[in-house]
Amino acid sequence: MDLKQRMVQEALGMGFVACRVCRPDAVPEVPARLDAFLEAGYHGQMGWMEERVQWRGNPSVLWPEARSVVMLVESYAPEHDPLAVLERPELGAVSVYAQGRDYHDVVKKRLKRLARWLIAQETCEVKVFVDTAPVPEKALAQAAGLGWQGKHTNVVSREWGNWAFLGSVFTTLALEPDAAEVDRCGSCTACQDICPTNAFPVPYRLDARRCISYLTIEHKGPVDEDLRAALGNRIYGCDDCLAVCPWNKFAVAASDIRYHGTAGGTLAELAVLDDTAFRLRFSGSPIKRIGRNRFVRNVLYAVGNSGDVRLRAVAQRLCEDDDAAVADAARWAVARLAHL
Repeated sequence: MDLKQRMVQEALGMGFVACRVCRPDAVPEVPARLDAFLEAGYHGQMGWMEERVQWRGNPSVLWPEARSVVMLVESYAPEHDPLAVLERPELGAVSVYAQGRDYHDVVKKRLKRLARWLIAQETCEVKVFVDTAPVPEKALAQAAGLGWQGKHTNVVSREWGNWAFLGSVFTTLALEPDAAEVDRCGSCTACQDICPTNAFPVPYRLDARRCISYLTIEHKGPVDEDLRAALGNRIYGCDDCLAVCPWNKFAVAASDIRYHGTAGGTLAELAVLDDTAFRLRFSGSPIKRIGRNRFVRNVLYAVGNSGDVRLRAVAQRLCEDDDAAVADAARWAVARLAHL
């Protein structure tokens, strides 16, 4: 086998679902798409998307010496129906990807292992990236033939569905690129139809300002009152558009059991977490990054949507919380439950 074939074999042996290659300049369409997204204001409060926009739009600028991008997929497919928890309003619904260990730590370590292996085979330089770097990884994944960006803007594959983390290894080696994948969504609109907040103005375009994942994770301060009811009991992220994708019939089981956990809990217990208890409970979890205040704010919106008058007392105790957004969410929940 040549180097690329051996690399793919090595990556699969490490637990990656797929490994393919493209050139850094294989996504010339990205700058215009990114500019349109930012111009429309769809990024909301995510000001970091406007920073280093040249890097984010052009991988060749990010590291000019790179000649190949090795794109990798790691599955986190759930073992259960991720939408079932939405029928349990007394519970907090946490996105599947955040129910276990923080994927940034797990995926990056695996990427570094593959990068070290590559260096041991050939004299080269490498850089590894997960989604914290300004890399257009979804577009690169399609260019490398891993899958295509579906109408929900996430990468979808005929081989592993859409429950996947993406990672990349940039290298100075000139590896043979794979053929790009083509769009296979067809006439399906399942992901668009199920969105509780109508966050897709048109297929393939997401308005983050209406996306529940954005609202519960990235958005600071109070959420627009017109959108709070649509949050339901989702307290961290949202899986609706991913869960209904018909290509998940090909989903591959997660290779790392650390992705599966029980990060949620009852709204009654989650609402009363102080900063110390929050940090202890979510140590090692991606949830920890949003902090206690934003998390409890989300929980209180779920309390207000629960229809359970017994939770009114829980919200009442937080109406004078030190954090303004928490206090506002608590008062909203109390008022909403008072009408039942």
